[in-house]
Amino acid sequence: MDVPQIFDRRIVRLHRDRAADQVDHVRPVLEEAAGRLLDRLDDVTRSFGTALDIGGRGVMAPLLRGRGIATAAGDLSPRMCARDGGPAVCMDDEWLPFAPASFDLVVACLSLHWVNDLPGLLAQVRNILVPDGLFLACMPVLPTLAGLRHALMEAETAHQGGISPRVAPFPGLRDCAGLLQRAGFALPVADLDVIHLSYQTPMGLIADLRHAGETNALCQRTRKVTPAALLADALGRLPRDDDGSIAQDLHIAVMTGWAPAPTQPQPLRPGQFTTPLEDALRDSP
Repeated sequence: MDVPQIFDRRIVRLHRDRAADQVDHVRPVLEEAAGRLLDRLDDVTRSFGTALDIGGRGVMAPLLRGRGIATAAGDLSPRMCARDGGPAVCMDDEWLPFAPASFDLVVACLSLHWVNDLPGLLAQVRNILVPDGLFLACMPVLPTLAGLRHALMEAETAHQGGISPRVAPFPGLRDCAGLLQRAGFALPVADLDVIHLSYQTPMGLIADLRHAGETNALCQRTRKVTPAALLADALGRLPRDDDGSIAQDLHIAVMTGWAPAPTQPQPLRPGQFTTPLEDALRDSP
């Protein structure tokens, strides 16, 4: 089945390459997201010997290695791989070049939202995990960048009488949970977390997007240079707080799923319950 090409993967790689020397400007955001993922790892009693970090931009892999987990970093950008400082594989995030059951743990920190075939990628992740291996990821979800999206649409409509795709579409939280289930993960969970971000000027937001390699890579993007007047109008439309700052919170889905294994807890089949729900509710305090 042909997969719709929403994102231009060549442009995604070029953006990541260009951002390789600037990613330290957004390192606090990346480290905050990585820290929240590792908090979930702290809740797991199982130990992990080998891990794959998909697109962690030199932040997640060192943290995993610091925990004694032998970690390989995989990234679409050769320059990002070179920055990692440890074992790294330059690879397309949409195709994982690893044998089945290669890793105990696979993590992806803010790196899945430019993937065209996300269901296919998640199925590959499940395949390269050992039985009872863990997949741990976070990715932006709605309403991330909603303010910027609406401001650009309004300004472009006012100046040009129509709109063109400028901000990547994000899934909703329920979509992420459904994707894990569809890919065959056991015990799938998707929780919402929010990283609060605020900018003094609109250009601070634009600069961070560029430094992170997160600018427009949509296949249907306009190839024309954005007129300065349109951009200025759009940035002037961004909603501001009472103090004049621009809040653009990063809403992330924190996703966990396990590769199926016979040793995992299994739900009871209908008719196997020993206590009627009515009795359980009556006996509860």
